[in-house]
Amino acid sequence: MPDPNELWEIDAEEVLADPPAPEPEVVPPSPVPPPTPVSPVVEVKPELPPSPQQIVEAMLFIGGTPLKAERVCEVIRGLDADQFRIIVDELNVRYRHQNRPYSITMLDQGYILAIRPKFRSVKEKLHGSPREARLSQPALDVLSLVAYRQPATKAEVDTLRGGESGAILRQLVRLGLIAVVQRGEAKSGVCYGTTARFLEMFNLRSLDDLPQTGDVQKL
Repeated sequence: MPDPNELWEIDAEEVLADPPAPEPEVVPPSPVPPPTPVSPVVEVKPELPPSPQQIVEAMLFIGGTPLKAERVCEVIRGLDADQFRIIVDELNVRYRHQNRPYSITMLDQGYILAIRPKFRSVKEKLHGSPREARLSQPALDVLSLVAYRQPATKAEVDTLRGGESGAILRQLVRLGLIAVVQRGEAKSGVCYGTTARFLEMFNLRSLDDLPQTGDVQKL
């Protein structure tokens, strides 16, 4: 028979023993929100006025009659003829370094933006070669009058031809052989003059190379 004192001691130890401590509750960390993207600060620079070089390049790009120093100096205040020629040289150097298909060429005492010879076939495919641009006799007559009398108005051409020339003048403008030019002081109405393409088509270096027949000039 077990000793009652021994049982009491065992029970007392079990009753008086401290209960096991509960395990601490693990709380997951709160998610960290992603940083708010910051838009980059873009500095807006004020638009600068075009430089004289840009203006000259734009005038050459517009085309028409060869660009002369006198006309450029009228448009750009403070620019003289020597500065204009320096700008032309600088543009040509830049075009050459960039291997551009065009360059600035002197023609009829002025300057034009012309296709370089190695790209001439591209121009002929687009517009046709000079031989393909065949003109009728009335068109040649009108073109001759404009060439010798330029700047010539439609009224002058009509009077000299003795007929209506509006359709032919528009055809010659579309072909790039003539263009609207600055009006003369004593003339009213739209004036026409020949273009660089006209000189190229007839293999002329300038208008001074036109045949001096005297017939058209005396009209």
